[in-house]
Amino acid sequence: MSIKVIETKLNDVYIIEPTVHYDDRGYFLETYNYADMIKAGIVTNFVQDNHSLSSKGVLRGMHFQKQHPQAKLIKITNGEVLDVVVDYRRTSSTFGQYISILLSEENKKQLYIPTGCAHGFLVLSETAEFSYKCSDFYYPNDQGGFIWDDPDINIAWPITQDMNIILSDKDQKLPRFKECNF
Repeated sequence: MSIKVIETKLNDVYIIEPTVHYDDRGYFLETYNYADMIKAGIVTNFVQDNHSLSSKGVLRGMHFQKQHPQAKLIKITNGEVLDVVVDYRRTSSTFGQYISILLSEENKKQLYIPTGCAHGFLVLSETAEFSYKCSDFYYPNDQGGFIWDDPDINIAWPITQDMNIILSDKDQKLPRFKECNF
């Protein structure tokens, strides 16, 4: 297998560490291998790839789709982010809990997020390019989410005094976690 799969404290959320082959020309790695994912017990049919660019201080989240939930396989191709996942599956033993992980072009880690989890990230570098696979298509009218600084979830965002947090208008108006109808 060309990946190492690491369990997190959230059910079915995994850190994926690809095998990186370095030589004097640079490096090579597989960013996705269906057979390796199946061997690891991650059975997901991805149907859409997305790519975004954000500047330092951009905070996106916490997002999910209501009727068309998406599993995601996330990686950073340039820069560094703190990536956050919150479990909103009411039947899960980790409901309402979160994990955060530093993802960067340097560490080349990926994150697998199953359906039933909200997702967000904070850009820590000057810019960051974010690439991810989704198991369902994006439906603009199906968006859900909750406020990034919800006191009930209490995410430890690494916000420094010199960092200007940039939120979309939509993200500023999201409800609290306990007000969401999951």
